[in-house]
Amino acid sequence: MRKIQQYVKESIEELKKVTWPTWEELKGSTLVVMLFSVIMGLYIAGLDVGFSWIIDKIMGRG
Repeated sequence: MRKIQQYVKESIEELKKVTWPTWEELKGSTLVVMLFSVIMGLYIAGLDVGFSWIIDKIMGRG
């Protein structure tokens, strides 16, 4: 039980040392992640459509 208490105490002390992002930094980072996710989603969807079209042509379905 002592080790668990020590772990929790040390964890709390370490969390006090963390430099948390400001609200503006957090909003900016979130926007970047969302934008990147949308771009990657569109890129992957484009690849999927393109490869599907190629496969359809090879198989004689299109």
